[in-house]
Amino acid sequence: MRDILLREAHEGGLMGHFGVTKTLQTLKEHLFWPKMRRDVERFYERCVTCKKAKSKVSPQGMYLPLPIPDFPWTDISMDFVLGLPRTKTGQDSIFVVVDRFSKMAHFIACHKTDDAVNEANIFFRDVVCLHRIPRSIVSDRDVKFLSHFWRTLSSKLGTKLMFSTTCHPQTDGQTEVVNRVLSTLLRAALKRTLKLGKIVCHMLSLRIIMLYILLLICHHLRLYMAIILPLHSICCLYRLNM
Repeated sequence: MRDILLREAHEGGLMGHFGVTKTLQTLKEHLFWPKMRRDVERFYERCVTCKKAKSKVSPQGMYLPLPIPDFPWTDISMDFVLGLPRTKTGQDSIFVVVDRFSKMAHFIACHKTDDAVNEANIFFRDVVCLHRIPRSIVSDRDVKFLSHFWRTLSSKLGTKLMFSTTCHPQTDGQTEVVNRVLSTLLRAALKRTLKLGKIVCHMLSLRIIMLYILLLICHHLRLYMAIILPLHSICCLYRLNM
């Protein structure tokens, strides 16, 4: 009888071969018998499915820290923010490029269906033209970044591609933080104005958002003095353009 109950709590119905703690918690909600934890641990150790699906081997090796940049826009990171409302021109994503040295970020509106060629054109138009060809690029294992075109282009330019480990977003945690803050600011800026044709002046022109992003990041990194004056100049220029 105990074996039947343990099997139902571990692999029956909607149970997904959870660990000892979760299986024990499920049993304790309805049942109790002496030395219950010992029985759950023994059943878990004999589960063949768990042995096959939950490997404890790390074939990728030990995690290594990213090299520290020594100059702006020589080492950058890339990512995408997807699932946004469409603009009049059909753009529904943001291409995020972050400088790992200065923490400056570019937010470039793009299409979710853009291939590696289109992303390369956007990258050269909005990033390389303003700064330089980067020495290294950190990104996740998106299909666009793993494509033959992107790899060949990077090798011709002398740019080293560094891909994050699967299921380990901490590798590019800086860009993940920028994406999270960007999503929060977009939700706060859009509010109820989710008119698909008026997505707040094309994602707030993406320039105001960049100022907020820099302020928030510099607040956490205690870099006020290194960014207040440049931000003040940018704000003044932006007001003149308005």
